[in-house]
Amino acid sequence: MEIARAAAALFVRQGLRATRAEDIAQAAGIAPRTFYRYFATKEEAVAPLYAAGAQRWIEAVRTAPADLPVPQALEHAVRHTLTPGLGVSAASWEWLRTLVRLADTSPALRKVWAEVCQASEGALAEILAARESGGRPAPEPRRTPGPELRFAAAVAGAAVRVAVESWSATTDRPTGPEGPATLAVRNLRALRNFEWGDAVGA
Repeated sequence: MEIARAAAALFVRQGLRATRAEDIAQAAGIAPRTFYRYFATKEEAVAPLYAAGAQRWIEAVRTAPADLPVPQALEHAVRHTLTPGLGVSAASWEWLRTLVRLADTSPALRKVWAEVCQASEGALAEILAARESGGRPAPEPRRTPGPELRFAAAVAGAAVRVAVESWSATTDRPTGPEGPATLAVRNLRALRNFEWGDAVGA
């Protein structure tokens, strides 16, 4: 994670193009060959940061109160993970804004972002598969997620991803009516006619 933080700091401070893998290695206090042992490109170096945010969201869905049905569990998880101050500082949100913006301008970084988002959808599908009737989570997934569950996870993941990307494209604060949490909840509520029950077997 230290390499990822060093890469993000350099990307934010001096830009993606001006940053070399060797610069990241130096900032992280490692040899360039060590950098390439973990990452094939400089863009891949920030994948752990993207993934950490996605993992927080997935974990928040998993630990949502047992009595919440899927739509409310997703909203609960959004508020828990996309609200600054609840585990992630406002400064970190500004870093995220820059990294997401860079992904919009760099095909290589966009690929890293897309791969992390796709992996998080797979993890979310497993969490949804583990929820029992009525939204109670089971300790372990009981079945491999089928196409309906994968679609439900993709829908929920897209609602959150688009909220973060939309916010990142603005200068709005990470809190308030145009913050990522509010946007994500709004996106999820726009799906109120989506048949979550059929998808998760509730």
